[in-house]
Amino acid sequence: MAKKPAKKAAAKKAVAAKKKPAAKKKAAAKKKPVSKKKTVATKKAPVKQASRNKKSGPSEQTLKEMHLKMVRIRRFEENAGRMMEDGKIPGALHLYVGEEAVAAGVMQHLSDEDQITSTHRGHGHLVAKGGEFKPMYAELFGRSTGYCGGKGGSMHISNMELGMLGANGIVGGGPPIAMGAAFSNKFRKTSNVTVSFFGDGASNEGSVHEAANMAALYKLPCVFICENNGYGEYTAQANHQAIVDVADRASGYGMPGVIVDGMDVMAVYEAAGEAIERARNGGGPTLVECKTYRYYDHVGIRGMGMTYRTDEEVETWKKRDAIENFEQRLQQLGVMTQKQIQAVHDKVLSDIDEAIQYANESPYPDASELLDNVYFEGEG
Repeated sequence: MAKKPAKKAAAKKAVAAKKKPAAKKKAAAKKKPVSKKKTVATKKAPVKQASRNKKSGPSEQTLKEMHLKMVRIRRFEENAGRMMEDGKIPGALHLYVGEEAVAAGVMQHLSDEDQITSTHRGHGHLVAKGGEFKPMYAELFGRSTGYCGGKGGSMHISNMELGMLGANGIVGGGPPIAMGAAFSNKFRKTSNVTVSFFGDGASNEGSVHEAANMAALYKLPCVFICENNGYGEYTAQANHQAIVDVADRASGYGMPGVIVDGMDVMAVYEAAGEAIERARNGGGPTLVECKTYRYYDHVGIRGMGMTYRTDEEVETWKKRDAIENFEQRLQQLGVMTQKQIQAVHDKVLSDIDEAIQYANESPYPDASELLDNVYFEGEG
């Protein structure tokens, strides 16, 4: 039975909680149980930094932080896309514009010690995880001051200090890495969680099935986030899958499957928070499917001139824009004013201008550094 995307005005409840006791929350997204027996959590591990408070919900500060994450992603990507089209950034860029609510809602629950694996469309994940504009743009420019010394570029950008194990040019390449990191977390008895992002197209890959199967078997602290934007490159989901909901596959792995509105940052925040907390407490993995949409083409802004979706379809999704709708809610709730919202956008754009100048002025890697950090040099 197909599930429906969760619809909640959770932010309103969260702010109102300061004035009166909060009512018990409904589930952010409908779960598909794998059995009648309920999962029993093991000894509770401490949740780092942005942990979810079940009683009071997210604070005003949390709401503001998620808004900032989304704005930073949107502005970073728009500028990167324009520079790619102008030939200032080499190679192909796969932009995350439209999908910001997924990265922001998930990453709000993670610390630097928690890990993520990303995709070829991974800039937004790193920005939401705490990535700085200067080394990110420098990496896209292929400069030595980039996060990977200019060697990774767009599809292989990473930062271990932030727990970003890397974007990946291989479709479905991230889940096995995430499963391995989660195994390490459990083996070392840490409270860290690993989150793996992948798309609807990647969900058909054997690597995803193998990683999900093993993660469920060993109850690893891992969360699988499927960013279902309706297309595997240029192929509509209906043309590469017989199912409508990727989350239906979760029961075959032996884990809960959750469907959430990926254009609603609060819905993602709640569903991801529950899945991450479950993983942290020893309950094992969850498959969270976020129904979302990318505004631009598969590559860049103008793309390759292929016609595979209508302008009307794109405009219909844009009416549900995650940032604009969230900003309206923040104003209605009295969390932010229009002036404060505009100040956020202005500050982000100013930071981007400074970062682009920094990247432009940074040197290219020297030829002598070609093999640095490419091969591991162990002792003995």
